[in-house]
Amino acid sequence: MAGTGEFEPESERVTRQLRDEILDGVRKPGSKLVERELAAQIGVSRVPVRDALRVLVAEGLVTPRPRTWAVVREFTPTDIADLNEVREALEVMTFRLAAQRGDRVGLGRLRSNVDEELAAARAGDAVRARRAAADFHETVTSMAANELLSELEGTLRSRMRWLLGRHDDLLAMALEHEGLYAAVADRDVALVEELVVTHLENSRRAIADKRR
Repeated sequence: MAGTGEFEPESERVTRQLRDEILDGVRKPGSKLVERELAAQIGVSRVPVRDALRVLVAEGLVTPRPRTWAVVREFTPTDIADLNEVREALEVMTFRLAAQRGDRVGLGRLRSNVDEELAAARAGDAVRARRAAADFHETVTSMAANELLSELEGTLRSRMRWLLGRHDDLLAMALEHEGLYAAVADRDVALVEELVVTHLENSRRAIADKRR
C-alpha cells in the first residue's frame, strides 16, 4: 500500500524502496544491484525488480550493466557540476514565481517542510532532515504554478534529491530554508532572489568541501 492508503503496484513499491535506499545512503555508490539477489531480499519476483531498475536508470540513480544486474551510480565531479549549473539556472526563477504566485495552502505545506527539517536537524536525524529539505524544494516548485517547470523538476527530482543529500551541516541548511520561507511568505521577491543566490553558493561550497 502507498502512503496515501491507495493500492501501490509491486513494481512501484520496489522502485520506491530501492530509490530511498540509494538516496539515504543505505546502498553505496558502485554497489551491485543483482535482480536475483534483490528479489530474494525484498521478497518479490524478479519482474518488479527488473522494472524498478529500469526506472532508476531513467532517473539517473543507477548505471546498467550487461544482462541482469546494475550498479548504484557513482556521480563524478562533472556530473555534480552539471547538476549545480541546472539547479542554479532554475532555482532563482522557481522561488521568484513561488513568492509571486504562492497561496495559503502552499505556504502551509512549506512551513510544515521547514518545521520537519528543523526538528530533524536538531535531533541529528540526517535522513529525515534531508528528506524534508528535498520536500521543501519540491513544494516551492509546486507553488511556482508553472507546468513546464514541474515537468522538468519531475525529470530531475531523484538526482536533485541526491545532490541535496550531500550536505552535512543540517541545521544551517534548515535555517536557510526558514529564511527563504519567510521571504516567500512576505512576497519579498528581491529578498527571495538574494537569499536563493546565497543559498546556492553555500550549497555548492558544502558539496565541494564534502568531496574534499
